[in-house]
Amino acid sequence: MFLRKDKISSEKKLRVRIPYMGLSCLGLFFFCVILANVISPHDPYEGDLADATLPPAWEEGGTTRFLLGTDMLGRDVLSRLIHGSRISLLISVGCIAFYGTLGVILGLISGFSGGRTDMTIMRLADFWSSLPAIILLFMLAAVYGPSAKTIIITFGIMGWPYYARIVRGESLSLKERDFVRLARVAGCSNLRIMVSHIFPNIVNTIIILATIDIGGIIVLIATLSFLGLGTQPPSCDWGLMLAEGRQYITYAWWLVTFPGIAIVVAVLGFNLTGDWLRELLDPKQKLR
Repeated sequence: MFLRKDKISSEKKLRVRIPYMGLSCLGLFFFCVILANVISPHDPYEGDLADATLPPAWEEGGTTRFLLGTDMLGRDVLSRLIHGSRISLLISVGCIAFYGTLGVILGLISGFSGGRTDMTIMRLADFWSSLPAIILLFMLAAVYGPSAKTIIITFGIMGWPYYARIVRGESLSLKERDFVRLARVAGCSNLRIMVSHIFPNIVNTIIILATIDIGGIIVLIATLSFLGLGTQPPSCDWGLMLAEGRQYITYAWWLVTFPGIAIVVAVLGFNLTGDWLRELLDPKQKLR
C-alpha cells in the first residue's frame, strides 16, 4: 500500500517536471527545420518590390497571401523565418560538433593520463580561454570574409576549453572506479579504456552540455550576423533579418519583432529542455 503511494507520488513529480513549454518550443523549431520546404508559403529569396513592407494579415493593408507581412524587398517574412531555423540549427550544430569533439578528446586524454600531459593541456586551455574571440573573428573575417564558415571556425578554435575542463573532471573521477581497474587487469590498453569504458559514462554530460549550448550559440550567431560578421545577404539568418529591418522599425515593426520572437522561442526551447535533461540524466541531480 505504502509502496504504491510512493510510486504514484514519484510519477506525479516526474510529470510535473516535464518542461511542456520547452518541448513545445523545441517541437515547433524542429517542425520548421524538417518541413521548411513544405510549409513555406513562398520562396524566401524571391520578392516583388510592389509588395514591399506589407503589414501582417490582421493589420490594415495586409493580405492573407503574406500572413506575417513582407520585408523591404517584398519577400515573405514567414517563409524567411521558417528557412532561417535551418540556418541557425546548421551553424549551431557545426560549432558544437567542432569544438565539442576537440574538447572531449583533449579532456579525456588530460583526465586519464594525468601528470605532465594533464598540466600541459590544462595550461593550454587557460591560455586559449584568455584570448579575445572577437579579435580572432575580425581577423578571420578579414581574411576569408564574414560567413557561416568563419563563425564555425572561430567558435571551434575558441570553444574547446569549456568542454575539455568538464570532461577532464569526469575522467579524473571515473578512472579511479573499480571497472577501470578491472579493465587494466584484463590487459586493456589505455586507448580502449578511454573509448570503451570512460567515454560511455560521460555521454550523458556531453548531451546535456550540447543541448544547453545550442541556445547560447543561436544568440551568438544572431548577434554576429546583426553586426555584419556572420552570414551575408540574401541569407535568411534571423540576426541578419533584424539588422535589415532595424532601419524600418518606425513603420514596419514586424521586420524586427518576428525574428526576435523566433530567437526567443528557439533559445527558450533548448534551455528548458537542457535543464530537464540535466535533472533526468545526471545521477547527482537524482540524488538531490
